[in-house]
Amino acid sequence: MSIVLKDHIVHISNNKISYVMEVVDGKYLIHRYFGKTIRKYRGTGIPLYFKRGYNTSHSCSVENVSFDDFPFEYPVRDSGDYRIPAISFVTASGIRHADFRFENWRVLPDKPSLPGLPGIIAKKGEAETLEVVCRDEMAELKLYLYYTILPDIGVLMRHQKLQNTGSRSICIENIQSMSLELPAKEYDGLILYGTHAKEANRERFPLHHGVQRIESVRGSSSLQYQPFAALMDPETTETSGTVYGFQLIYSGNFLAQIEKDQFGNIRAQMGLHPDMFSWELKPGESFCTPEAVLNYSGNGLNEMSHNFHRLYREHLIPGEFAGKVRPVLLNSWEAMYYDVSLEKIKEQVIIAKRLGIELFVLDDGWFRRGNNSHDSMGDWICNEKKLPGGIRQAADLVHSQGLQFGLWFEPEAISLKSDLYQLHPDWALGVPGYPNTEGRHEYLLDLTRTEIRDYIKNVLDSYLREGFIDYIKWDMNRPLTDVYSQAYRDGNSKETSHRYILGLYEILEWLKTAYPKVLVEGCSSGGARFDPGMLYYVPQNWASDNTDGYDRAVIQNGFSLLYPKEVMGAHVSITPNHQTGRTTSLRTRFQTARFFNLGYELDVTKCSEEELKIISEQISQYKSEREFFSNEIFYRHEVPNQNYYMWSCVGKKECKVIIYQKFFNPLYSHGCFRMLGLDPDADYYEEATGRIYGGDELMEIGITVPLVKEDFYVFDIHLIKIEEK
Repeated sequence: MSIVLKDHIVHISNNKISYVMEVVDGKYLIHRYFGKTIRKYRGTGIPLYFKRGYNTSHSCSVENVSFDDFPFEYPVRDSGDYRIPAISFVTASGIRHADFRFENWRVLPDKPSLPGLPGIIAKKGEAETLEVVCRDEMAELKLYLYYTILPDIGVLMRHQKLQNTGSRSICIENIQSMSLELPAKEYDGLILYGTHAKEANRERFPLHHGVQRIESVRGSSSLQYQPFAALMDPETTETSGTVYGFQLIYSGNFLAQIEKDQFGNIRAQMGLHPDMFSWELKPGESFCTPEAVLNYSGNGLNEMSHNFHRLYREHLIPGEFAGKVRPVLLNSWEAMYYDVSLEKIKEQVIIAKRLGIELFVLDDGWFRRGNNSHDSMGDWICNEKKLPGGIRQAADLVHSQGLQFGLWFEPEAISLKSDLYQLHPDWALGVPGYPNTEGRHEYLLDLTRTEIRDYIKNVLDSYLREGFIDYIKWDMNRPLTDVYSQAYRDGNSKETSHRYILGLYEILEWLKTAYPKVLVEGCSSGGARFDPGMLYYVPQNWASDNTDGYDRAVIQNGFSLLYPKEVMGAHVSITPNHQTGRTTSLRTRFQTARFFNLGYELDVTKCSEEELKIISEQISQYKSEREFFSNEIFYRHEVPNQNYYMWSCVGKKECKVIIYQKFFNPLYSHGCFRMLGLDPDADYYEEATGRIYGGDELMEIGITVPLVKEDFYVFDIHLIKIEEK
């Protein structure tokens, strides 16, 4: 990797990507290139401008330049560029005008930290960072742009810092984490959208002129849209074509927008949502944006995914769990719901031990006065009528059977019917004079306040400090409303959403530091906060409350665009499924979950002996291959028709494949399924049939599968490389 500064050009590169900028006339920072690595930039590809009307004039050496299509690296509005701006603010005098001019740049030998925010982690000397300083002299502001590159991964990390060097406060109204200019051509966009129990659906669409945007104003990254967008050639597939992918390492409100201007040029941006954000920047203070990842692939969506997977696996998730297998768990929710008891726990755990399960998780209900969601949230006092002897007794019972013990919390919530609310009604987010809005019979605690964050830390510490809890499921079951903080009632209420997330991150940082060996799984009504920001603090996330054997294939297929397999919780549950009523076989439910972070969420006391035998065999199989799944390369495959999904995990010596048949349909009975990532010069032994195939044969021609008269049927293929003697 290298960052080369020469005259007015900077070239950031590794063996995968290049990123080029130019300073024009010593003051305008202009984007020139982002894509496959080049040896050297010599000024090719610069647009040729022409004189035109209804335009603005500027003192610039570029003949006939129009600022309305000049590829600014970090654009502002109100000086002739009428496209979406990356930054805007208002001064104490009410002026909304920005004019940031290039001042200097330098190369930093490491990656700077982001105070109070998650970000990509690089060891000393592992990364290089370009720091670009721009200044608005009239507004007395300095803008720092940061570009970090790692060796051998096709990604670039970006964030910005705004510093007030003046004597009066200014109010930031918009500050994006990235802005990228791409040349005029036809592009498809790609996003992930969804809702509760139906997350991570792909949507691909041709870009049209104007602005296309996705967003969350729900206080979290949301079920509705991932903080991710991609641009690609219209002919791009899983294995070929150019892709530019962008993701925000943040867990709150965001905006991702792409503008196609009148000439077909593209401007892509991602960062904090300006509608739900502003920030008073006092003299001498700085504001740092969340970090954005820019990802380039010249070989389709799989390579984009591999870049994200490797980046997050090696440089994001907590180091205590990076590259390590996760325990097979049994979660109590669908077996007990709120009606928990020591007797039920004992029954479940005795059978769980026999099955080979390693972790028992006690979900919601252990602290409730009743068997519903109406009360007690925020108190976190175990109901000893349900669990005599408290949580310690439940943990001892589980540990006595040789299993780890996990416990469910929803630390950010508070019930109206709780002792905490009666004592501190002002601790809930709420707008003075207006009734609070309930969600799941809950309000939300105001995490902007120090005393509330300390209360949550003390609650968690009271359960964790004696060491009998091995795992925490951190849930959050409602969006933010009434976003107003008593702590900032004399200030800017639009700071509250971001301060809430900063408060959440402070608690999670404390938890990660104080209890590094406790396995924490994030959850928010399923995938409402499944984002890279959370994965900086917790090594895995619950992908969806929907555990249906068919829907989960869709959900996991979508999330696999971004996240490595081991961070994605995937459970086998009861059938008919509690969320959809759909019936799928026990085999299909396991095969759908098998490539990911396996768990079970059902009442094992109601399983037949035959079902228990099958589950035991499934767990044994999973344990034998989970390290392989955690460390080898995951592929999504192009399939011959829409009736199938195909995934594979490919290592140097073997390849495991599943082909998911959605429905029995004779119209889709023919077609070849081609492998990926194999050694074309080697032969492979197919375990089930004993047949031998060439790696090139499997990748260029593929295999066929029979038509099975069963909906939701999964074909399981294991290929073993034949080593030369």
